[in-house]
Amino acid sequence: MNTSPFSGSLSGHGGAQAVTVARHHGADTMFTLSGGHVFPLYDGAVRTEPAMRLVDVRHEQTAVFAAEGIGKLTRRAGWAVLTAGPGVTNGVSGVATAYFNGSPLVVVGGRAPDGRWGQGLLQELDQPPVLAPVTKRAWTVHGAAGIGAAVDEAFTLANEAHRGPVFLDVPMDHLYDQAEVELAGAGEAADRTPDPDAVAAIARLLGEASRPLFVFGSDVWLDGAEEAALRVAEHLGVPVITNGQGRGVLPAGHPLLVSRARGPAFAQTDLVVVVGTPLDFRIRHGLFGGQDGAPLARVVHVTDSPGQLATHLTLAGSASGDLTAVLTAIGDAAKPRAEVAEWRSTLAAAASAAVAADAEALTSTSDPIHPARIYGELNRVLDDDAVVIGDGGDFVSYAGKYIEPRHPGNWLDPGPFGCLGTGMGYSAAARLARPSAQVVTLLGDGAAGFSLMDVDTLVRHRLPVVMVCGNNGIWGLEKAPMRLVYGYDVAADLTPGTRYDEVVRALGGGGELVTDPAEIGPALRRAFDSGVPYLVNIVTDPENVYPRATMGV
Repeated sequence: MNTSPFSGSLSGHGGAQAVTVARHHGADTMFTLSGGHVFPLYDGAVRTEPAMRLVDVRHEQTAVFAAEGIGKLTRRAGWAVLTAGPGVTNGVSGVATAYFNGSPLVVVGGRAPDGRWGQGLLQELDQPPVLAPVTKRAWTVHGAAGIGAAVDEAFTLANEAHRGPVFLDVPMDHLYDQAEVELAGAGEAADRTPDPDAVAAIARLLGEASRPLFVFGSDVWLDGAEEAALRVAEHLGVPVITNGQGRGVLPAGHPLLVSRARGPAFAQTDLVVVVGTPLDFRIRHGLFGGQDGAPLARVVHVTDSPGQLATHLTLAGSASGDLTAVLTAIGDAAKPRAEVAEWRSTLAAAASAAVAADAEALTSTSDPIHPARIYGELNRVLDDDAVVIGDGGDFVSYAGKYIEPRHPGNWLDPGPFGCLGTGMGYSAAARLARPSAQVVTLLGDGAAGFSLMDVDTLVRHRLPVVMVCGNNGIWGLEKAPMRLVYGYDVAADLTPGTRYDEVVRALGGGGELVTDPAEIGPALRRAFDSGVPYLVNIVTDPENVYPRATMGV
């Protein structure tokens, strides 16, 4: 992948110039929904040699989620092109999701022509102010001669740490205009060398801790530091919990992986080194330890750039920069401590006990089906390199508990923004980015309603994926909490047993309904063997909702 700015000559209309620069930055697919404001971008894609792949979708949110999925899976910015007005606003939730995930993404929007701006043109909207709060930068390019440089800047900025989405729009008249431009490719990459004093301080803290813990998050994967993270954990013998795309940095079954002992680990630790993820609600906002009156644990935050360091609590230590360099330096400076062995054994035993306690649910023969049984069957058929996508609330919470990837970067979920509807876009991205891997998308029945029409996109573009719908007929994350708060619930029910599988078949895919737990495994095998987008629609028990201690605040 090219990480340096584009250097060379550009000619032709604005759309063609944009495509040439996007290709330079590794974009080989344009995700879009047809709109006249952006026709020159399609012309540029078709006429380049070789032609750029165009994947057209049924809703702009899917185009953005697909492009974000490419960024997550390949660690280079994906590209979505949205037509003006509602095309852009339909994509805002996808852009916001990428912003909170730190996913590299470039979105180019069409825009009403400059030549008659202010005259009440079709879809005339000043779009950058709408996108500015959830992007690294959002702006308008005025003039064909500036389009290539703007696209170059957008991809460069999206791919730089801390990664994230960039938006630019181009008035329709300028996309059609011709220009000849020479770009110099100037600019030096930011210095991401970590502060050696900060690294030394972290090493000292690790040398003082009896119950240390590592937390590895998505930026460990996105910054290419997964090998360094595994090395430092193994060198120091420190237990590890993973989240987001950090899942798989320590593969399933690794003796230091104690995600299943998350509760006691977070409650009893005296030092937590959090790498590549915010100190947000997913990890107790950084408030660890404190069990039985003990003091709160000391917290170290390690991020890919200074602006990501937590400011809402006092850190015992921090470092930022290239995460491979930071983790390697910590490993070089810190020494293993014999005192940590007892802590490792305690957490390993707790993790093993949690796994053993799952056996009954994972093999449950209850009628209606227990959601955990689905994951017991799914784990039997997943390959080591399978890409698992979670798009849902309650049903996907079970997935986070019972599915442990064997490689980093193979788990995709909506992330801390919690936006449903990612599933079909992420599915398209995974099939394109990992053409030989299994791709399985886990859908709650609530999430299915956000994007299932885009199975049509998977069918038209011959992108086979397996979809598993946990169909409990309710909004599981809301129904039980509302009952707890008010003693009743409203607006939390869906139609029980809805035939989402028939929707998929009507769109050209395959699918079937499962109500018998003994039929889950055979249905999954048929789905993987089908070679088409295939939905296994499993009716589950609405009384078996995922147990949770908080509502995510």
